Amino acid sequence: MNRWFRAARGWGYQRALGVVVVAALLAFDLKGRPDSLPEARGVWAGRAQPDAPELTSSRFIVEASGLIPMPDHTPAAHASNLMPMPSQHPQALWAFWFAGTRESAPDVQVAASAFDRASQAWTPSRWVVNRESTGSKLGFAKRRLGNPVPWHDATGRVHLFVVATGLGGWAAGRVLHLQSKAPVASELLNEVEFEPLRVLPLAWGWNISHLVRAMPLRLADGGMVLPVYFELSSKYPVALRFDAQGAFRGMVRMSQGRKVLQPTLLMQSPTQWLALMRDSSGFGRVQVSQTQDAGRSWTDFPMLSLHNADNSLAGLSLSATQQVLVHNPQTVGRNELDLSVSADGLRWQEALTLVKGDAKSDEYSYPSLVWQDQHLWVSYTFKRQAIAWQRLVPKEIKEP
Repeated sequence: MNRWFRAARGWGYQRALGVVVVAALLAFDLKGRPDSLPEARGVWAGRAQPDAPELTSSRFIVEASGLIPMPDHTPAAHASNLMPMPSQHPQALWAFWFAGTRESAPDVQVAASAFDRASQAWTPSRWVVNRESTGSKLGFAKRRLGNPVPWHDATGRVHLFVVATGLGGWAAGRVLHLQSKAPVASELLNEVEFEPLRVLPLAWGWNISHLVRAMPLRLADGGMVLPVYFELSSKYPVALRFDAQGAFRGMVRMSQGRKVLQPTLLMQSPTQWLALMRDSSGFGRVQVSQTQDAGRSWTDFPMLSLHNADNSLAGLSLSATQQVLVHNPQTVGRNELDLSVSADGLRWQEALTLVKGDAKSDEYSYPSLVWQDQHLWVSYTFKRQAIAWQRLVPKEIKEP
């Protein structure tokens, strides 16, 4: 009897110790978390510039296209994102992607190039982030780097959010937050240096398995909402709120689904948004959720009829009645990208086939989509060898 009593008492101590440890972790987590989300109002991408027209057509014409210059002796590239620069800046766009000998290789770094307004050409690419320097400055090693997402804040600084892992695969990824050392006014891309700030505190304990892919939704107060996703066992999207200075303010889960990832955000109104997501359950169609209170709460909708097999999405809200989306219309493979348009973000119509490979093994994937200088700009992975780009003009601008 005494032996059983001692065993039970020991088990009770273990349980109590476990409760204390969990409580301490939760307290540490809550202390490090931001306050509740402040009010937010989204900004239409098409209103970002004073000369942006009110588009009435769903037709776009490809005006220019090509490949963005790669770093020398670099055979692989993936996961690009485009960032519009202010209208007075000599460079219209900055592009970021990861490149190296192959995905997940230890030599992978984040590369960047700029589209020069005067020459109408992309500058030679340069490396902007590597795992050795960021790891040493943060005090721990990183095994690999992945998807980069840029953002230009209200103070002029450029932020980079980059997937980084230690041990394990992408499901053990974290989101590394970097920013330019100084505000960017007229400085060119090759003059800008980035410094790591921290790994975003998105989960207690090991703080792993959050990744970033799509561009943020800009807000009227100068801040933004960054869509990320959790990918360890369940896969679900999360919205991160940042203020105008780039400070992390809070996070909200965007779907109760367990097999959805890589969300892209679209606006139906300044406070009513959609999250369109890649499906990993085998349906190969676009999953969707909606918020009617500027991201405070989200409701899952039935999946759309729109196909998007095994690919991230790139969406943009130009106005209340003009939504554009780049996606993979195939049921298998990644050898095609289409541009589709919608008036409400739920019912879509194909506007243009951007690229289609001759073979199923061809890959055109992970698109990015921005509005700049009265044009729609698209970038995407080209056969895992380079980053391709296209500049599209709406019909009413091309043919007034």
